[in-house]
This record gives sequence, C-alpha cells and structure tokens, in this order.
Amino acid sequence: MRIRSGLPVITAAMVAMTAFAGAALAESPNHHHETSRHGDADHRRGGPRADNSVQLGPRPFFLVDGMEGGQLKSRLEQCKSGPFYRTDFSIGHRGAAMQFPEHTRESYEAAARMGAGIIECDVTFTKDGELVCRHAECDLHTTTDIVATPLNEQCTVPWSGPGSSPKCCTSDITLAEFKTLEGKMDASNPAATTAEEYLGGTASWRTDVYTSRGTLLTHAESIALIKSLGAKFTPELKSGDPDRIRAVFGSQANYAHKMIAEYEAAGIDPKEVWPQSFNRDDVIYWVEHERRFGRQAVYLDDIDPTATPPEPRLSMDELRALRKQGVNIIAPPIFALLAVDAGGEIVPSRYARDIKSLGFDIIAWSFERSDLRRGASKAGWYYLFDAEGRAVRNDSDMYEALDVLARKVGILGIFSDWPATVTYYANCMGLD
Repeated sequence: MRIRSGLPVITAAMVAMTAFAGAALAESPNHHHETSRHGDADHRRGGPRADNSVQLGPRPFFLVDGMEGGQLKSRLEQCKSGPFYRTDFSIGHRGAAMQFPEHTRESYEAAARMGAGIIECDVTFTKDGELVCRHAECDLHTTTDIVATPLNEQCTVPWSGPGSSPKCCTSDITLAEFKTLEGKMDASNPAATTAEEYLGGTASWRTDVYTSRGTLLTHAESIALIKSLGAKFTPELKSGDPDRIRAVFGSQANYAHKMIAEYEAAGIDPKEVWPQSFNRDDVIYWVEHERRFGRQAVYLDDIDPTATPPEPRLSMDELRALRKQGVNIIAPPIFALLAVDAGGEIVPSRYARDIKSLGFDIIAWSFERSDLRRGASKAGWYYLFDAEGRAVRNDSDMYEALDVLARKVGILGIFSDWPATVTYYANCMGLD
C-alpha cells in the first residue's frame, strides 16, 4: 500500500455479538475468504484455541483503556485474558512497519507474532530482473542505508550533499547489490549535512529502537518465510518505470506473470494468496490468465480527493464494469469507507454501501499508519472522513472506526502497520 503524509469464557451476550460480526463479514454472496474458517468450527468446540506464538504486547490494552465508556469498550475489556490466535482479518501492512523497518525479515516476523494471518510483500524488481520486497521501485534512499554506501553512486540521482534530493531505485542495482543493503524506517532528513544524517527523520510516533538490523528479502524469500510463519500472502505488484519494465520483462503482463509464477514454483495454494495492484490491467490479467489466483485478485482503489487533480471515487458504471470483468475484491482506503453523521457517529459511507450493493468483498487500508494522539483532525489522509475530529478524538477512538468497518461495512480484513491492534479486536469479536 502507498504512503500518506481474545475471548474469555463465552457468555450468551458475547455469542450474540460474535454472530452479528460474523454475519457482517460473510454477507457478500461472492465471499472468497474461505481458507481460514477455523473460527466457526472452534466456536462449536467451545471457543477459539489460544496460539502461544501470538503475542500482542501492551498497545491494544493501552488503547482499550483509553476509550470512553460504552458498549464497545466493555466488550473489548472482556477479552484482556485472551485467548489470542492468528486471524486473516489482521493483515500485516509491509509487516509491522510502525516500529520495524518495512518489508524486512524482522518486520514480517513481528507481524506474524502479533497474529497477522496475512502478510504483505510489495513487489518490485532489480536491474537483473529479480523480484524483491520494497514499497516502490524508487524508495531505497528512504527505506535503506544505500546513500551511505558506495552504491549511492549507482542511484538514478545520488545523494550529493545538503539540500539534494536523491532517487535510488531497485532497478538501479543487481540483486547481489540489493542484498548488501540494510532496511531502516522509511524516513529521511533533507537538511542533513552528511549521508548518515540523511538516513534519520523517523516520526516521533514511530521508533528507531528496532533498526539495529533490517534484513532485505527477495519476493521468493518472503514466500518461504511467510509460509514458515504459518501466515498467508498478499503481494502487491508495484508500478514502475515503464521503459525499465519493458527492458527487463518485455511487457507489463510478463512482469505480472512472474509474480504469480513464484507462488506456483513454491507450491503455494492459490486460496492462500491475494494478489493486488493499483493497476487495473494487472488485476484483469490475473483474472483472465492466472485464473486460480485471479479469483482472489484485489483491485486497489486509488481514490484521492487531495491529489492534483483529485482522484474521484469509482462510479457505479465503473464498479459494474469491474464486476463484469470478474473482479471480486476491491480495496479502498479507510476514509473512503466511512463517514460521520450529524450526531457525530461513525457510519458506512455512501461509497461503501455502493460497493457492497454490487457484491464486492472489501479489504481496507491502512490502520495504525497515522498519528492519532491528537485525533483525526491532525491525523491526515487516512482520516479524511472525520476532518474535524468529531468522532475520532484520540488514538483509542480508532477502535470505534474499526468496529464500524468490521460490523457495518463488513470488510474481509484490514491492513495494519501494527497488527496486534487489529488481532485483538478480531479475536475479541470471534473473527477468523
């Protein structure tokens, strides 16, 4: 995705709430989230079983404690003793990128420990045509240490001193060279006087505590790692320089095929893969030519009212055309799926209702990617639905937004930069 600035012993009331949440998630007749229905079966056996490998840490509890009193807080407070278990509702956005360098071994392992049932690798390519996990073809200058290494000289635009604006791409270097780099938090210090200082700039609500190592991965290595962690896969094929893509792969379709081919080579069940792209042509290619994987292909919606010119929502005719072409899942950003009504309550947006009315399943992005300590009015892009901060007044209120997305919009799952917060909610509500 792109950058912008446990249940205790189950009571009758809890079972009713779980059934309500489960019904919301399953309401689409085209539901393809069928590979992990353990929740329902475990409920019949007396409740979901704890997974001792899932460790949520203090953050979900901190957020619940900070909520205003009410039904949702009471419900979430009942879950503090677990059990906690992996859930496909919780999707690791670039791993656990709020505090670990994104798309690194360490970030993916942290996401899995926090119960993410699905983990994302953004897929781009090196000069010699190997697929690697990076958010963008040209983000190495902010997500790795490249400008402080001899490889800086191979960047499309090297870092050259104070005030320079480097541009370092995976396609500037070979795989062997890529593997010499170390991942870091996605940030930079444009005022730096040295390359080492340029690598700083991490936002105050994140941390550099876990940056002592950041192991970069190929796409194939990510598949092996995520499989070993017991999680599933949602690779995003990233856009890139069209000329470089043609030079390396011959065509965009060949690039899209290569990503799927690496799952086939690894023997991964297509039901465990949700390939995604902002490029509609990629999604249609998978639907038409990689049909086993295309059934769960995700069209990433690039709606953006802040762009120049603004990127509008998809019209009903455009949505119908996508359904007719065989697209089953659409993934808009959080703000596009929510609204705040006259009473200050969070509700599904008109757009969310339109998408559901046509039979799409929905995945949302991205939770824990905004500083909500001062509420939505200061949080920026992901919380445009509440620009005045009438409903989301602090970081704990993010659970109110998540509850509406889960129960009333009926999303399949949500990307999160800190999966533990979503895992806690999903486990509490019995979502699988």
